Parts: sequence; structure tokens; C-alpha cells
Amino acid sequence: MAAGMSHDRQVDLAVDLSQRTGRTDAIYRALHAALTGGRIPAGERLPSTRDLARDLGVSRASVTEAYERLVGEGFLETRAGSGTYATAAASDIPPVRHRPGALRPRAGWRWSPYPTSGDAAVPAHDFRVGIPDASLFPFDTWRRLLVAESRAAGRAAGSYSGPAGLPRFREAVARYVAGSRGVRTGPDDVIATTGSQQALDLVARVLLEPGDVVAMEDPGYPEARELFALHGARVVPVPVDAEGLVVDEIPAQARLVYTTPSHQFPLGMPLSLARRRALLAHAARHGAAVIEDDYDSEFRRARRPLESLQALDRDGRVVYVGTFSKSLLPSLRVGYLVAPPSLRDALLAARQLTDGHGAVHVQAALARFIDDGLLARHVRKASARYTERYEILLDALTDLPVEPVPTAAGLHVAAHLPADALLDSRELVARARRRSVVLDSLGTYAVGPYRDGVVLGFGGAVTSTIRPGIRVLERLLTACPPV
Repeated sequence: MAAGMSHDRQVDLAVDLSQRTGRTDAIYRALHAALTGGRIPAGERLPSTRDLARDLGVSRASVTEAYERLVGEGFLETRAGSGTYATAAASDIPPVRHRPGALRPRAGWRWSPYPTSGDAAVPAHDFRVGIPDASLFPFDTWRRLLVAESRAAGRAAGSYSGPAGLPRFREAVARYVAGSRGVRTGPDDVIATTGSQQALDLVARVLLEPGDVVAMEDPGYPEARELFALHGARVVPVPVDAEGLVVDEIPAQARLVYTTPSHQFPLGMPLSLARRRALLAHAARHGAAVIEDDYDSEFRRARRPLESLQALDRDGRVVYVGTFSKSLLPSLRVGYLVAPPSLRDALLAARQLTDGHGAVHVQAALARFIDDGLLARHVRKASARYTERYEILLDALTDLPVEPVPTAAGLHVAAHLPADALLDSRELVARARRRSVVLDSLGTYAVGPYRDGVVLGFGGAVTSTIRPGIRVLERLLTACPPV
């Protein structure tokens, strides 16, 4: 039998009362387990013996005797005129060590959780990749929108929503990507997702069979590579040059091609127009699908970006994937995909079966944020700040023996190290981290041969710390001090 036993908070007390005798022992064991397990912390007032006896349907004498045993052992104390309280004695008992368990992942499982940007303290010189500046986000405005949309939902908030997402959100996204990126779409083509990673997962579930070939840029986005492999795909790295993905190197048998054409991740160059057309021709010729991951092209420094792959596609082979994690905040966990009509129902079914639907009130607030012009205003404001940091970073890198890769968008810069560098990128990154300077090695993103270098994000960097951080790297690269 279970009883709730607290005045300010609920603690479920599971008591086995199946036997008519031994009820005092059963109550004692349940209380002892709750006290030593930390579910009843020191200082917590327990119910009166009368109240607990009523909740459990037992005699008051049984509860009183269990309490007295625990008082005698020092786990409880009585306070005149106040009641019975848990003591700190239980906290001195080592927690019960649970057995590791007999269950194991399936044969061939090789994945483990990896550290994220929120797992560690913010470094003094923050060049982490993919981090926007949270201080630029209009929290007060966003809070008002969330509250208003939560209230407006009313009784509908108690119902399950459709897997495609809130219609208002899909309409707002369709208008936004059409205006900002030239994507040819209507609301019916838009599917709301929990970030871009879920969008990739949905496409993989619908398109890939175990053993299918997926072609990916190399260096490229590791989480996409691992996700496709998780679905049983054989991921083939395809080299990248100054024009982006080398289309001629894509295997003919590739079922899916993943690319970041607006701002190649992590090197930064855009996929040239000739390569875009060649990629679409390859997909049509070999019956392949293409994922266009447009993860941070809102922040561009070129006035006229190249037309999106999706806008050039005439055969319905491109799935366009976007996210608000870079333009707004990663913690919102809102992304979207624009699907060809031929895949729409399958993707909706995959979303419904794996996740149901997203947070409708967040989608509603974001729809208002877009339609009221607040997203465009935020992007303009943030772009000015990011451009300033980009220019400072680029200028500071002239003091280093590195070759920055030209880029016209995004929140990071890649820079190649010379062949005769005193340190390779992995050693440089390790030594810099010990000096509270955090950046990435290009080797983190590569599978095949690559030209050594580093990747420096500037989205989350404090502007005044950029030059001092680069000076630390300069000393490491030119003096090679001992570890």
C-alpha cells in the first residue's frame, strides 16, 4: 500500500500490508528505507501517528511503535508540541549500491554520451563552436509571449497536438524561410522538430535501410555522421575544397547526401553555384536524396547569399533543415524541416511514433516572435555584434602563423596551421584549454585525410577577451612552452 506522507511535499511511502500480522515491521521498514534513501531529508516533519495510521488503514498503535523504534535508533526525534522530525543520522549511512544490472545494449552498439557546452564552466576565452550569445536574447519579451500563448491555449493545452506542429508556427516558418533564404515552400511542407538533430533522425528513419550509403562532407558535422551510422548506414566521407563538397567524389550508390552548402561545417566556405547544380544533377541521375542543413546562415556578412539548394531543386529531392538554436537559443529546442510532398506523410508518421509532438506553447510564442518582426530585429542586432567580433578575431589571427579560411556567414572561423607548426592542432587545443582558452581541432570533425587546423567560434565570446585569448595561442604556437 502506498501513502503520501508530507505536509509541504509528497513522499510516497510503499508499505506491504498484505499480511495481517507484522504490520509494525512493514511500516518500520518502509520508513527506514525512505529515511536512509534520502527521500525524507533531515529536518522534515513526519505526519502524526494518527494521520499516517488513517492513510494506511492500520491501527495507530502499529505506527506509534514503528516511530518509537526509529526514535530509539536516532533516525527520528520528537519535539514537544511540534511533532516528529527526521534527524541527520540517516545521512551518515552510505547509500545502497545497486547492482550494475544484467542488461546490455545490442551487439555492435558503440555510442556513449559526449560532453556538451553546458557540462563545464565557461572558459575565460570562449572560442567554442556553435554557441550564440544568450545576453543578446530578449528574455523579457519572450517571457511575455510564452505566458500569453500559454494562457490563450486554455483547454486545448490539455490535448495532444499533431506531429507537424502548430499551424501558425508552420505558416510563420514558411514565410520566414521564403523571405530570408528563398526556400520554395508552403505551411504544409513544414514540419516542426525538436532541433535540427531530430529532423536528421526523422529523415534517416524514413529513407535509410541498414547498409545504405550516406555521403557526407569531410570534415563535417560529427553528430550527423554518428546518427546516420546509428541507423545502420555506411557513412562515406567526401572531400571538401574551396568550392565546398566535391560532387564528383560522391559514390554513385549513395542513397543520401548530407551537406551544409550555405556555410560548410566546419570550414566555412559556401557550396559554389556550379557545385549546387552538379549535386542536384547527381541526385536526379542516381535517385539520391539530399539533406540541406542550413544551421546558421542568418548571420551572414555577404549581401547576396547564393540561392538555397531547395530553391534550385526541381525534382523534390532536397529536404531543407533549419534550427533556431543558433539564431535564438539552443535551449529552445525548436527546429524544422521542409519536406517534399512525397515524403511528408512518412515523416509525420515517424515524428508521431517517436516523439508525438513538440511544445505547442513555444511554437505559438515563436510564431508571434516571427510575425511581429522580432526575429528579424534580433537577427539584425545580433549580426552587428557578431560581425564586430568576427572582424576583431580575424584581425587578431594575423599575429598567428595560421591561414584563416574565408567565410561570409556563421559564428565560427576555421584556420589552417602551417605544415611546420611547432604544435599540431590537438596538442594546441589541449595546452590552450589548460590556460582557459577553448577552441576545436579540425581533427575533431574529420574522418579521412585533412589539412591540420583549428576552429574558433566567436558567437559566445566576450568581445574584450578575444585578443587576449589569441595572444595565448600565439605564445603557444611560437614559443612552444613546456607542458
